[in-house]
Amino acid sequence: MAEIELKTAPADFRFPTTNQTRHCFTRFIEYHKCLNAKGEDAAECQKFARYYRSLCPGEWIEKWNEQRENGTFPGPL
Repeated sequence: MAEIELKTAPADFRFPTTNQTRHCFTRFIEYHKCLNAKGEDAAECQKFARYYRSLCPGEWIEKWNEQRENGTFPGPL
């Protein structure tokens, strides 16, 4: 059986507390800014995708993606 390696986002000095809400939100925004700047197929953006997916609850991601599609997302993308 193949060994599975689990990883999460690395520690970020901007978010020193155990509440990772802002860390999650920031990584989501960084991912989408990267896609806008480098294109949908940019491999260097995938690290941000892994980070936000490991930090953010699925319900938040679904809501934010819906807001992005509707043009009502509250963050700078």
